[in-house]
Amino acid sequence: MSERATLIRPPPVDPKRSSIENVLELTPLSDIGPDIFTNTRPLWHPPGARGIFGGAVIAQCLSAAQETIPANFAVHSMHCYFVLAGDAEIPICYHVEHVREGKSFVTRTVQARQRGRCIFTVTMSFMREDSGGQRLLEHAAKIPEISGPDDGKHDLRFSEGTQGPFQSQRIEIHNSSSPHPQEKKTRQWIKARGTISPEGGHQAHLSALAYMSDSYFIGTVSRVHNISRFSNSKDNPELKRLREAGEFGEGNKTNRQEIGMMVSLDHTIYFHNPRNFRADEWLFTEMESPWSGDGRGLVMQRIFTKDGKLVASCVQEGLIRLKQDAEGTTQPSKL
Repeated sequence: MSERATLIRPPPVDPKRSSIENVLELTPLSDIGPDIFTNTRPLWHPPGARGIFGGAVIAQCLSAAQETIPANFAVHSMHCYFVLAGDAEIPICYHVEHVREGKSFVTRTVQARQRGRCIFTVTMSFMREDSGGQRLLEHAAKIPEISGPDDGKHDLRFSEGTQGPFQSQRIEIHNSSSPHPQEKKTRQWIKARGTISPEGGHQAHLSALAYMSDSYFIGTVSRVHNISRFSNSKDNPELKRLREAGEFGEGNKTNRQEIGMMVSLDHTIYFHNPRNFRADEWLFTEMESPWSGDGRGLVMQRIFTKDGKLVASCVQEGLIRLKQDAEGTTQPSKL
């Protein structure tokens, strides 16, 4: 990892904080200007990806915005756009803009920039606690009947032997035998590793959820089409190891279609119970793709607590280009 990955030399990892809190830690740049932050530690570049893990910049934008709002407000929605691939070798600066200061709602826009260029932008809305009134209209989707997580299940490690900041257990695709991709649903259990510190408050759990919400998200489109996301994994030892572990799906040997390029374009999260869940306890996620076409795909996700409470709904659209030539090889794609 380059020494340029952070503006300031990272401090030692805080053992009192969970792994995901350390990963998402921000450093304020008050000498440069108000409400500007930077990543305290280097960010992860997943194998085979064009840039840093999208969940990291989503979560750090949320963390930066949360530093600028009153404590009795909590995020209820965020609408994000991935503009450029983030470079793990270059620090990110997060610029928070105060858009609105209302009695019940507060709005923030955050731009993530590298070398002065915007790589990611998000607008977030925060709602004052208990401002909905005493009489409420309430309903919520129910969690499907599924088997619970296995706390003793082996956890996949990175090639260097380190553990990621959250755990993930994939479940067999629902309706996997259907010939219609839109009828299939991908499922997994996720949770932040370790225990999120009391000092982090509900804000740390929200940032952790935002980080994990990008796990296997747009990849749902290739999975419901039974196409391996990384068909060229044989050329990359790390991709080959992950593929053999089932992390990218098996693919269909009779399906000669191959993914040429897959990147996220936007990401939306609606937080339904922002103060009533723990991201370091098991959360169930279910994803489905109602549509793909014109080189794009749409995925919708619901996130539940283990006891069935719906805590978030997410939507993501991504660019999905198949390899076009007969030999299954192509020149590097560009946006």
